[in-house]
Amino acid sequence: MSLLRSLRFFPVACTGLSARSVLLQSSQPWHTFHAGPSLASASSKELLMKLRRKTGYSFVNCKKALETCGGDLKQAEAWLHKQAQKEGWSKAAKLYGRKAKEGLIGLLQEGNTAVLVEVNCETDFVSRNLKFQQLVQQVALGTLSHCQSLQDQLSTYTKGFLNSSELSELAAGPGTEGTLKDHLALAIGKLGENMILKRAAWVKVPSGFYVGSYVHGVTQSPSLHNLVLGKYAALVVCETCEQSANLQDVGRRLGQHVVGMAPLSVGSLDDEPGGETETRMLSQPYLLDPSITLGQYVQPQGVSVVDFVRFECGEVEEAAEAE
Repeated sequence: MSLLRSLRFFPVACTGLSARSVLLQSSQPWHTFHAGPSLASASSKELLMKLRRKTGYSFVNCKKALETCGGDLKQAEAWLHKQAQKEGWSKAAKLYGRKAKEGLIGLLQEGNTAVLVEVNCETDFVSRNLKFQQLVQQVALGTLSHCQSLQDQLSTYTKGFLNSSELSELAAGPGTEGTLKDHLALAIGKLGENMILKRAAWVKVPSGFYVGSYVHGVTQSPSLHNLVLGKYAALVVCETCEQSANLQDVGRRLGQHVVGMAPLSVGSLDDEPGGETETRMLSQPYLLDPSITLGQYVQPQGVSVVDFVRFECGEVEEAAEAE
């Protein structure tokens, strides 16, 4: 079934509200690291279990960490992360250049801010792994934190984009150490596939504006909180006089149209349907009722569509290959 048809007939979940090569030194896999003499007292079962539960690393590596750090739990945890990151960077160097066309789009909204991020991997199997989804969540949180830190005097909406290199250099977010590229290396080390922090977009709106959103092909996990994941996503910026009860539904429907019809611009309510205007959002046949245009659907709703962002997982890679 085509994307357009599935958008019309299948219910989906929604919410209202650049890569850079790194010179690396190859290293011996960290799980074979020589930890020195055993410190039996520090490697007690209780301490070992605590470190294992807290970090998720294997018992062997947790035991070596405790022995290396003289039984200091905090230092052992830091040692584990450092060794895992070294291993991740080593794997990233070996896997660099392998095609990564699968992955997920992540949508995160908080207050007057909404972000979209795309993270790619090699296989759909890995994209369904919780560790990969947690990486997408961390990228979304880092992007949201970056956007909220910008000192904007909002009289109208603002929109921004981050490419792969810019995204990789962002801080991972509040309460988390390192940059997003550090978290990328850790995920590569754990999952063994090439991954790319592809891009991000964000929108901030003042009072009198609303951001509608839609995600298609939704994947959700209770542990990911407000993050919505899928293969297609859209943000639609609307100007509105009042916060009506149906605004969230209207925003979802507008986002659904953007995902399914892939317009290139908003256009005008005066545009005639067909011809050169077929890529203009407002003159397109409304996805959920093709007997009217989207503009005709919007007019009675008390909102004006002013902008949108559309992400399709893998579309940038496909366009590059086509060229």
